[in-house]
Amino acid sequence: MDDLDLLDWRERVARLYLSDLDLAGFRAARDRLFAEHPASPVAGQPGFGGLSYFPANPDAVLDVPLEPAEGTESIDTGGPDGVVTYRRVGVARTPWGNLTLWWITAYGGGLFVPFRDATCGRESYGGGRYLTDTVKGTFGRGLTLLPGRRVRLDFNYAYNPSCCYSADWACPLAPPENRLTGPVRAGEQTYG
Repeated sequence: MDDLDLLDWRERVARLYLSDLDLAGFRAARDRLFAEHPASPVAGQPGFGGLSYFPANPDAVLDVPLEPAEGTESIDTGGPDGVVTYRRVGVARTPWGNLTLWWITAYGGGLFVPFRDATCGRESYGGGRYLTDTVKGTFGRGLTLLPGRRVRLDFNYAYNPSCCYSADWACPLAPPENRLTGPVRAGEQTYG
């Protein structure tokens, strides 16, 4: 993969996440981006017919306080980035369990919210999904900051990590504290 193609991919992802499209429009545009872009994780795979999603779920949109959290965790990316250190930003309580928001402490940093839930391995990717990874430009959809140390979590925008689509990608997966006990039937489903 060409570095400039990857740069363009990340810019287009960021523009998509910051667009004013509704959920249906966002999903259609994301499918087009996956199908057409040379840096897409499905690039070169014949017969890509789009991603699968749970139906829009209004119960999967939560406005919750962000409780303080401390400490760091090292998560192995499984790839050339090796072990990356994440700092806890806060904890959001959801109907499915607690969800820790992480700050990537590497150069530039970024907010990262991986999770696993009871759909993983059956209805969604076994390794878990992401609500946001701002290093990759996924701003303003799965997680939105609200006034007063609150966040909006919209699981309708939960998405699979790139390693779900291709072994050419390596992805950090959810640490044990981000394993939700209930099924979150919202967002992207298993690929393929």
